[in-house]
Amino acid sequence: MTFLQIVNDVLARLREASVASVTTSAYSTLIGKFCNDSKRQVEDAWNWESLHTTVTLATSSGTSNYTVTGSGLRQKDARVNDSTNDSTLRNVPLKWILDQQQLTTVQTGQPTYYAWAGSNGTDSKVELFPTPDGTYSLKFNMYVPQAALSADADVLTIPYESVIAGAYARALVERGEDGGLSSSEAYGLYKGILADQISLEASRSVENDVFVVC
Repeated sequence: MTFLQIVNDVLARLREASVASVTTSAYSTLIGKFCNDSKRQVEDAWNWESLHTTVTLATSSGTSNYTVTGSGLRQKDARVNDSTNDSTLRNVPLKWILDQQQLTTVQTGQPTYYAWAGSNGTDSKVELFPTPDGTYSLKFNMYVPQAALSADADVLTIPYESVIAGAYARALVERGEDGGLSSSEAYGLYKGILADQISLEASRSVENDVFVVC
């Protein structure tokens, strides 16, 4: 579904008129904010297949810190493979790598460890150890949340039902009870829908078969 379709779906549940654009009115703009808030929560709740991506990083000799372009700021469950040497890098605390670099003789060679090391404001940075002594092709396999929906035609990549349910529950809290579904009931339905969608997706991967709604 597009951003506009999602917003209009929530408005319909609130017994409000549909709009031609998300920014048509102050209220439709607010609903758009609730949709993005709900989207973020749903994205954080599960490693959705649609969010999986692989980012390739090419190292250069003598450089240990890199920006992983395309990783965003909320990536999770990263697995880093060195396709040049058919090996997997191990994730360690940043402090450990800094200690190796600052308290001992700096080692160079094939990188075998990595740690997330802040960001440039848009994408995350990574620190490698040992410091690469040449060009290695590193594959960052991870789940990267979609950017916030902004344009009317932006298409949501994760299941839309739970995003709509979460936005609707938020909207009910904002304007108070008005004779319709209570916000607590709506939030309960949202949790049930989210759990069902996670269960359906988990059934396609036997290694992901446990989920508890918090």
